[in-house]
Amino acid sequence: MKVVFTFKLKDTQYEELTKQFPDVSFRIYPSIKEAELEDANVIVTYGEDIDVSILEKARSLEWIMVASAGVEKMPLAEIAKRNIVVSNVRGIHKTPMAESVLAHILALCRSLPAIYEHQKQKEWNKKVRSVELSGSTALILGPGAIGGEIGRLLKAFGVKTIGCNRSGKPVDSVDDIVEFSRLEEALPEADFVISVLPSTSETKGLLTSRHFDVMKSTAVFLNFGRGDLVREKDIVEALRTGKIGHAVLDVFEREPLPLDSELWELSNVTISPHISSHSRNYVPRALEIFNKNLSIWQSGDRQLINLVDPERGY
Repeated sequence: MKVVFTFKLKDTQYEELTKQFPDVSFRIYPSIKEAELEDANVIVTYGEDIDVSILEKARSLEWIMVASAGVEKMPLAEIAKRNIVVSNVRGIHKTPMAESVLAHILALCRSLPAIYEHQKQKEWNKKVRSVELSGSTALILGPGAIGGEIGRLLKAFGVKTIGCNRSGKPVDSVDDIVEFSRLEEALPEADFVISVLPSTSETKGLLTSRHFDVMKSTAVFLNFGRGDLVREKDIVEALRTGKIGHAVLDVFEREPLPLDSELWELSNVTISPHISSHSRNYVPRALEIFNKNLSIWQSGDRQLINLVDPERGY
């Protein structure tokens, strides 16, 4: 059995793999372009490097392990046609991403950007407009593993949390829940609108200009899910016209964000280059799931942890 990694591992991580699975041939490559794939049974990848030409080359491929949550950039229809099993590392992002969201919210509430700017200017300025997070309301689009952790942390700060999902099924970590169809009803109540939604046929373009129309003029919109949730021009219009107070964006329609994007010029937006999930614990957590799944796979079972349905995209 041959397993190909298309990203680097530490020597200690490689050694642990070979020790735990002595009958498996592991090959580690810095990129998929350099990988020998012809006889690979398993590819472990971040997902963005898989295309149809790779599938045609990897004739023995049976399982793709995606060391990420999103799989929308992969040729899912072709993968389904070839009956290739796909799994991901859903759940490992919840701690760093929830902490990133909370950090941005606290920074804005407690005027940290202004304080940092005053320090750069060597200016002793007490005129900052800080507010308390306690007593506010957050609407979380996608209260799954990541959104649920965000809700749990926010509740500890005295924030009322409303989850919004497709089914309307209750979630333990939020106070209330609404379906996507009732999103416009819930938006006027929210001080923070936080999206951690994946990219699916249901979520692409879910937010439109009419949703910004009903938000509070002081609301903060935070997108940490996928950039195709909303068109950039609608965010820009909402920020320019004062429909909302601020936006924190970790994901965009086009990445990297083009230099000519209007978002770079706006003072009421925080741009984060898709790094909210970064952590020194990321790869170790991904390998923990992979190791469990590889043991399951070797036993002949195909019911892996975090299976992805290629036809549904999640």
